[in-house]
Amino acid sequence: MATEDPGKIAAQLVELRVEHRDLDEAIARLAADRGADELTLKRLKKRKLRIKDMITALESRLIPDLDA
Repeated sequence: MATEDPGKIAAQLVELRVEHRDLDEAIARLAADRGADELTLKRLKKRKLRIKDMITALESRLIPDLDA
């Protein structure tokens, strides 16, 4: 596997973390609204979880492999 540019990965992490935070705020606003669309709320939560998984995967790519 080719060496990946840590700078690009870090930039992707910043973008994903911002989107994750924005989704968290949107979910909180929708959850507070009694008339909110449940399907939209579920989709936002699912998207937030996918982004969290993507963040975790990118973070693990930044950790160097150590031979045991």
